[in-house]
Amino acid sequence: MDEKQIDALGAELYQALVERRTVSPLTSRGLDIGIDDAYRIQTRILERRLAAGEAVIGKKVGVTSKVVQDMLDVRQPDFGYLTSGMLYNEGQAIPADTLIQPRAEGEIAFVLKRDLMGPGVTNADVLAATEGVMACFEIVDSRIQDWKIRIQDTVADNASCGVFVLGDRLVSPRGLDLPLCGMVLEKNGEIVGTGAGAAALGSPVNAMTWLANTLGRLGIPLKAGEVILSGSLAALIPVKAGDSLRVAIGGIGSCSVRFY
Repeated sequence: MDEKQIDALGAELYQALVERRTVSPLTSRGLDIGIDDAYRIQTRILERRLAAGEAVIGKKVGVTSKVVQDMLDVRQPDFGYLTSGMLYNEGQAIPADTLIQPRAEGEIAFVLKRDLMGPGVTNADVLAATEGVMACFEIVDSRIQDWKIRIQDTVADNASCGVFVLGDRLVSPRGLDLPLCGMVLEKNGEIVGTGAGAAALGSPVNAMTWLANTLGRLGIPLKAGEVILSGSLAALIPVKAGDSLRVAIGGIGSCSVRFY
């Protein structure tokens, strides 16, 4: 795709984000959009967010679980950027009308104490660079109508980022068996999802290593102080105003959020 097309699609998706509305799937328009094109569109959206005063505070890995890969009919993860405008803290209430068609994911977040720059990053390197892990919610959202997304659509739409919520407990990953850390997700007091760390590419550390090496090949580091979301541990849960959610992850802690 040429730069004019990339710019136009980036502007369209950013405007949809600002106006909280959806657009037709990019992949339904007869355009020849490859994965690399989709990441270029994603970059255009990020540039506009930064120009509006936001800052990059982390990254996310998406499409890590089998249920999401089956939904998109792909067998590869993707990534997106986390900005300061997306962050909520433990227990904070989120206005539902600031999102379009939100769905909640329980995840393990990593906080880095030093930079990671691939290629060549190993799982041991990831653990050595990690300050701690915490329970979190990613509230994914799509600017694509009715979530009718293919991998190119979600990549272009910043990996369907909405907002994210961090728990209030940071735990060292040393001594934790992260693939076996069990997760229970409750919605309005009822269990609606269960999973374990292994749902994210076999281990959330694998997801981190994939991200560090994938970004490294693009010349992009994971930076000290950044928050990295390592991928959903269960199916996505639709949410709306009035809902309260809590996720608990064994050995790590919990995170709660409500919508109004």
